Amino acid sequence: MPIDKTKITKEMLEKASQCETAEELITLAKTEGFEITKAEAEAYLAELENMELDSADLDKVAAGTRVCYAVDGCGFKK
Repeated sequence: MPIDKTKITKEMLEKASQCETAEELITLAKTEGFEITKAEAEAYLAELENMELDSADLDKVAAGTRVCYAVDGCGFKK
């Protein structure tokens, strides 16, 4: 069953980002009431390896704000 992403909190994301193995992430998910497969956990960890957010950016992502690292300001006109 797919995870309802609207039920994932900022705190859960912070905890998940601290997991170093798929097994750790699976255990964390279970404690939070979610079931994930090893393949899903590995895919999530692979995504995390390609992205590092500071706490301010993590707050923006958790709040639904667009985070942009593009030089042109994501194409927004001033």
